[in-house]
Amino acid sequence: MSNECIQVSAFTLALRQVRYENTTFWRNPVAAIFTFVFPLMFLVIFNLIFGNTEMALPGGTVTTSTFYVPAITALSVIGACYTNVAMGVCFSRERGVFKRVRGTPLPTWALLFGRLAIAIVVAAILVVIMLGAGALFYGVTLPTNTLPAFLVTLVLGAATFCALGLAVASIVPNADAAPAIVNVSILPLMFISDIFIRMEDSPAWVTIVADIFPVRHFAQAMHTSFNPFETGAGFEPLHLLVMAAWLVVGVVVAVRFFRWEPRR
Repeated sequence: MSNECIQVSAFTLALRQVRYENTTFWRNPVAAIFTFVFPLMFLVIFNLIFGNTEMALPGGTVTTSTFYVPAITALSVIGACYTNVAMGVCFSRERGVFKRVRGTPLPTWALLFGRLAIAIVVAAILVVIMLGAGALFYGVTLPTNTLPAFLVTLVLGAATFCALGLAVASIVPNADAAPAIVNVSILPLMFISDIFIRMEDSPAWVTIVADIFPVRHFAQAMHTSFNPFETGAGFEPLHLLVMAAWLVVGVVVAVRFFRWEPRR
């Protein structure tokens, strides 16, 4: 009976931590607004520049907006689940927040649960915003027959980049280095992974490099689920498998190297 009570208490503390992280996030309006405006700004800019051009997809031709809505949706998830998690964890660790929390009754797993839960909530809100903007302003057809593939891709993508965010945070030496390391580790991949530009005519070596990392596989799986001419279920088993492999890598690195105290 006592063990059951302890489990319930730990779960309650975890939920309270989620509420605390949510309050903390929204009490920093500048960061919160930037989190939502940044990807929306990319969506608007790329559609202003390229939105009226035509592009070929398997099965037919569509406007370029059909490319950018899933691409910027993927960018939004990566930003919320990778960039925000990695830098937030680094800053909290180096300020000694984690060290102090470990001296409280809050279970350590509940602390990370709160961080990751809010990251996923933010990612979900961003997905809704991107889909709404794409449907209302750019006439993009939202996934219907490929909706299960779209949802599976989103869930796996969010889990993968949360794990990788924790993994990168584990090896970043200090808070000053966090922005540089996190951005350098993800921004170049955006340019070669069908996020900012379509890479169908890129050199072979660029595609080979992009295929090593999960960003391109996430983007490709998203594009398939958004293809209005897709006759199948829209699943991309190979891309999902690579993402799952990176999820495992992220978890292993985070478990092995994660630190609760500032690095000396």
